[in-house]
Amino acid sequence: MKKILGILGLLVFICVVTALMSDRFLTQFNIENLIRRSALFGIISVGAAFVIITGGIDLSIGSVVCMIGCLLPWMLVQQEFSVPLALLISLGISLAVGLSHGLLITKVRLQPFVVTLCGLLVYRGITRGIVQDQTQGFKSGYQSLRALAQGQMPLPGTDFGIPYPCLILAVVAVLAILFLNYTIYGRYMLALGRNETAARYSGINTDRMIILAYMICALLSGLGGMLFVLDVGSAQPVDFGNFYELYAIAAAVLGGCSLRGGEGTIIGVVIGAAVMQVLKNSITLIDAIPTNIEFAVIGIVILGGVIADEYVKRFAAARRARLQAELAQQAE
Repeated sequence: MKKILGILGLLVFICVVTALMSDRFLTQFNIENLIRRSALFGIISVGAAFVIITGGIDLSIGSVVCMIGCLLPWMLVQQEFSVPLALLISLGISLAVGLSHGLLITKVRLQPFVVTLCGLLVYRGITRGIVQDQTQGFKSGYQSLRALAQGQMPLPGTDFGIPYPCLILAVVAVLAILFLNYTIYGRYMLALGRNETAARYSGINTDRMIILAYMICALLSGLGGMLFVLDVGSAQPVDFGNFYELYAIAAAVLGGCSLRGGEGTIIGVVIGAAVMQVLKNSITLIDAIPTNIEFAVIGIVILGGVIADEYVKRFAAARRARLQAELAQQAE
């Protein structure tokens, strides 16, 4: 709860500062667009959180977003697949990617960093080969499908609407919270992240949990890829989804996931994704901040968050040790 309140406070602080320095921040168009982008990145960040909680890492998220984002319009427009078939194939590809990652890590005993780094290169390369480096789009069609990303649910009595991706994120987040906190498999994942050897000796099928985590991550990356391309309407395989894995990992870390594994809250991850998008929006709107240093500013904020988290952990550990020493003295 302290971590959630801390990241929520950071989000409120950035919003207040940006609103004071730019009169465009609180416009209806900017708020709705900000909520939509935060929700889209929140979906892939939840997927990254599952992998990080188990002590792994996935650097191929952006390339999976690119692959699904390019192949979906390619299947619908170029190959004339039906909408259900194209969606089913897209989700199937995503699950196959996660399964392959999990098997290579658990059965071949490769490092997650190496496996997913190779995936980052392979999936984008395969996509560029399939679509021949051509931009893929919907050619003004499939408006009902695109409404999943562009539509919004109007609030009664106001002109403001909640973007549909925000509702999709809410469903994903609720399911993730229920799975992680209220099922035995979620507890297994947390135990695995804290100590894989101890989890294995206690009877947990750690290989199965790792495979499941990577499949969830890839599935949500594929879902994010579909929503991203439905939102913007087209995808260029050269740069679509570039650096999205960094935003997802950063949101998970800011939201309370430890890169050592075993810790993480879904609500914190969602707020972390919002922080990343609000910060990016602030850099664009505030004239005093050059837009070409966007990644530098974001990197400094992430580093500051990680450093603060580390010192909070040290302070908490020292406090526990002090309390235990006092209790030991009293027992004597």
